[in-house]
Amino acid sequence: QVQLQESGPGLVKPSQTLSLTCTVSGGSITTSYYYWSWIRQPPGKGLEWMGAIAYDGRTYYSPSLKSHTSISRDTSKNQFSLQLSSVTPEDTAVYYCARLQGSPYYGMDYWGKGTLVTVSS
Repeated sequence: QVQLQESGPGLVKPSQTLSLTCTVSGGSITTSYYYWSWIRQPPGKGLEWMGAIAYDGRTYYSPSLKSHTSISRDTSKNQFSLQLSSVTPEDTAVYYCARLQGSPYYGMDYWGKGTLVTVSS
């Protein structure tokens, strides 16, 4: 059973960088052909796919967020991370990490429970 767990600060100040880590257990993030993504849901809004990192380290980003989003991984810890720079209150959301099978854009089969990040001074 694959499990994903998000971790990071719950409060970030405007203009700062939001950093979250997803720790994966029950499966390796380097196993072909899985992709590991970040998805968020602002209050009262729908889910937004932010980006993903592939089993081989390739990264994929939402065009609307690409300029201030970075996804990386630490294979020794079986973790992948999200950095979102220059945040504004509009970046307040529940952030989820998820595994996708066969595509970096859809086919999520395992999700973390999500973590609320509030952007406020």
